[in-house]
Amino acid sequence: MTDNIPLQPVRQKKRMDSKHRSGCCECLRCCGRRDPRPRTVWLGHPEKRDQRYPRNVINNQKYNFFTFLPGVLFNQFKYFFNLYFLLLACSQFVVEMRLGALYTYWVPLGFVLAVTVIREAAEEIRCYMRDKEVNSQIYSKLTARGTVKVKSSNIQVGDLIIVEKNQRVPADMIFLRTSEKNGSCFLRTDQLDGETDWKLRLPVTCTQRLPTASDLLQIRSYIYAEEPNIDIHNFVGTFTREDSDPPVNESLSIENTLWASTVIASGTVVGVVLYTGRELRSVMNTSNPRSKIGLFDLEVNCLTKILFGALVVVSLVMVALQHFAGRWYLQIIRFLLLFSNIIPISLRVNLDMGKIVYSWVIRRDSKIPGTVVRSSTIPEQLGRISYLLTDKTGTLTQNEMVFKRLHLGTVAYGLDSMDEVQSHIFSIYTQQSQDPPAVKGLTLATKVRKTMSSRVHEAVKAIALCHNVTPVYESNGVTDQAEAERHYEDSCRVYQASSPDEVALVQWTESVGLTLVGRDQSSVQLRTPGGHILNFTILQIFPFTYESKRMGIIVRDESTGEITFYMKGADVVMAGIVQYNDWLEEECGNMAREGLRVLVVAKKSLTEEQYQDFEARYVQAKLSVHDRSLKVATVIESLEMEMELLCLTGVEDQLQTDVRPTLETLRNAGIKVWMLTGDKLETATCTAKNAHLVTRTQDIHIFRLVTNRGEAHLELNAFRRKHDCALVISGDSLEVCLKYYEYEFMELACQCPAVVCCRCAPTQKAQIVRLLQERTGKLTCAVGDGGNDVSMIQEADCGVGVEGKEGKQASLAADFSITQFKHLGRLLMVHGRNSYKRSAALSQFVIHRSLCISTMQAVFSSVFYFASVPLYQGFLIIGYSTIYTMFPVFSLVLDKDVKSEVAMLYPELYKDLLKGRPLSYKTFLIWVLISIYQGSIIMYGALLLFESEFVHIVAISFTSLILTELLMVALTIQTWHWLMIVAELLSLSCYIASLVFLHEFIDVYFIATLSFLWKVTVITLVSCLPLYVLKYLRRRFSPPSYSKLTS
Repeated sequence: MTDNIPLQPVRQKKRMDSKHRSGCCECLRCCGRRDPRPRTVWLGHPEKRDQRYPRNVINNQKYNFFTFLPGVLFNQFKYFFNLYFLLLACSQFVVEMRLGALYTYWVPLGFVLAVTVIREAAEEIRCYMRDKEVNSQIYSKLTARGTVKVKSSNIQVGDLIIVEKNQRVPADMIFLRTSEKNGSCFLRTDQLDGETDWKLRLPVTCTQRLPTASDLLQIRSYIYAEEPNIDIHNFVGTFTREDSDPPVNESLSIENTLWASTVIASGTVVGVVLYTGRELRSVMNTSNPRSKIGLFDLEVNCLTKILFGALVVVSLVMVALQHFAGRWYLQIIRFLLLFSNIIPISLRVNLDMGKIVYSWVIRRDSKIPGTVVRSSTIPEQLGRISYLLTDKTGTLTQNEMVFKRLHLGTVAYGLDSMDEVQSHIFSIYTQQSQDPPAVKGLTLATKVRKTMSSRVHEAVKAIALCHNVTPVYESNGVTDQAEAERHYEDSCRVYQASSPDEVALVQWTESVGLTLVGRDQSSVQLRTPGGHILNFTILQIFPFTYESKRMGIIVRDESTGEITFYMKGADVVMAGIVQYNDWLEEECGNMAREGLRVLVVAKKSLTEEQYQDFEARYVQAKLSVHDRSLKVATVIESLEMEMELLCLTGVEDQLQTDVRPTLETLRNAGIKVWMLTGDKLETATCTAKNAHLVTRTQDIHIFRLVTNRGEAHLELNAFRRKHDCALVISGDSLEVCLKYYEYEFMELACQCPAVVCCRCAPTQKAQIVRLLQERTGKLTCAVGDGGNDVSMIQEADCGVGVEGKEGKQASLAADFSITQFKHLGRLLMVHGRNSYKRSAALSQFVIHRSLCISTMQAVFSSVFYFASVPLYQGFLIIGYSTIYTMFPVFSLVLDKDVKSEVAMLYPELYKDLLKGRPLSYKTFLIWVLISIYQGSIIMYGALLLFESEFVHIVAISFTSLILTELLMVALTIQTWHWLMIVAELLSLSCYIASLVFLHEFIDVYFIATLSFLWKVTVITLVSCLPLYVLKYLRRRFSPPSYSKLTS
């Protein structure tokens, strides 16, 4: 819904994280920017500011109107080879160095630059339009004169802004008022943190109680806020109202914030602007990911350096053979210009256009629908991946939770016995409604039954109350929203939460009879099987965080007045909070081995006095500005002792479709798969087995938890003795190993067929990718679907994002975006393989084309007393690498050695590419020798067979050269495409047609004679026929692996 709204800046020139801020303080002062510091913001009075704040403008452009052309040209010419061609072209203005018409050097260079400038201009215009759209959005602002319209770019710190439902929040604000009856609002944050679930936000209590929004301007109040920083999950501030007696102080946290780039999902809200422009949380979190340069491009760059060396050597040899006579240094420069074709200027253009074609082919592939290529510069990387690092939840698994198990210690309920849970719940509420008088002499069986029913009821009630789920009612065409909300209409209700686990638990309690029907910031309503509504007041709620790994809620039952503290969380933290028992650890392990996500649920009853004491300490801690989170955690921990263990819940995250065959394909292709997940060890191990990441025949070595150097040393020695076994290691142990034994650990891990890292932090994921690149020198590919995978995706040589339930943040940050994990197989096996092989053939052929004509020039110069005179001039030299040979040579991007079905069926074909054989020094040398052979044959043949005039040499040699190139393209092609045939015929037709206009260089009457035809035919056959014979013999006696499959 928000995809079309350009919410989040794509690129930011300065990254304002803490590391950069501390390093460039002086620079910021010089630029007029001061170090960020805390601020006091007066409501509705932007003029009362204590410091200067940046304008609320989003600017993603790299250049402005004046810097565009200089900036683009600088970025082009800072690379040696572009600068080389510029100097080459400029040298033609010096008369002593001029070798031909100026356009023969300036037209190719101008074409390359024009393509670059147009591409950059298009991107800049697109950025400008996107920025303009965001900056021009109109909002309502509360002022003393009433409500006025204001552009997003004109919003200032201290302004009171009204944001409607489905409208983007224009700046970082504190939430003051809402039109919603329940006194809260929902936010869609998928463009900020990558999570698709709505977040609940609460207004400042004092301002929400005011009769109207205009009263905000009548009160004297301010907000004290922390300095701008990159943390989108935390905020520390206080709200103060001075004109009340006594003055009102309220603590502000993340629940009171409305960050820019989020969208209001319910009601109309009023907020006061805290941060603008470059100080927005979303802008500070947006940085340039590292610019990825493909390994293939680096290899081509290396080959062009070798060619430059050859150019210098040939020029020196030519001058040396003249015995350095006369102004020899000028002669060296003339020879450098004469043989400049050795380095093909068209190579970069051909490869860049080839990448665009590969990207288009990937997007158009109907077998992997929805695939998006976000980085068109590295498609060849997909053909050489050695390590695949994948997330688990949402990538290998569906992130669709199904409630599978309720465990009460003495009894467990699975999917097949949920009706028993339902009957227990029904019996409890039936009993309560009838409320019979106490019967003496109850049988033992009845007592046991009652005890079990009450235990089940307590567990289900705890699950139904302890969560952050909110039921939302929508009109369904028959019932409108207001009526559905009033009558708690089941058909209109949807659950919203920040985690799919939570929704699965609440949907399960509904299925067994206890339904969550209503919730606002202060109360929860449950409906019993009999239709009665149970009302609970929310006294406190402690949300789940990655650090605490648990969440809690304190509620008061309105019917009895009982206060209960419910808590649920991971077993590792809950084990120390609940009362001693002998079954928790064992059962958690058993459920985890089945691949279930386990939560431990507990409760504690509180007296009114206990709660009042806790509340006083809690409020005091929340008002603290310094070390607030630590003080709050300490107060909450005072409650978390000796809690009564109620139950364990087991939720299963189902595997994505075709995960197993895809992983098997990757393994057969020689790719090692590592799974990096934040989930617990047992669940991660189980998913690895379930997905066949670890085969049934392989052993698993579970790396023991280590905390110091000695333990790590012993455990690594134990692991060294194992052979061909998968490794499972936790994030904590990994950190210790990397601290003391980085080299040894990576050496052992790289030998494993599969590695599973569990309890991994996002930064650890990126660190593992970086270490693999450094230690092995191999290419890595990272796959993930959530915001926590972004750092890993950006660090890898090739990042693939899966559009999942956790939002689009990973897919937007990735180089390639897919909709399902199974599409990865085809992306690598077919498109990656084809892209690499095609680019290898294309680059070597473009080099061959340039070396051929350079060889001919060298032969010509050496025969004519080492004169620095060009063989071909004017349009001939331009036409050779453009209209005469461009289309057939570029048509190699459509070539393929095997059909896509064969490439998928035999992933072993991919393994051959990992050695980099399609483009190596060996293949390069072969093409150099072919070029020297063909160039020499054509030139010597033309010199031997010409009769009288020099112009005949040009006609014979140039025609033979064009025909040789067209035949060589035909020799290189493995699978013909109709466009290839069109390209060959079109180029030949262009050459024949242009002969009429080339009378300045070619004798038109001579080319119509039989003598010309037989001479050209003989030279072309001698240059090409031996290569055709060699190709036939090689295919006959030493065929490549793919030809065995195609035959």
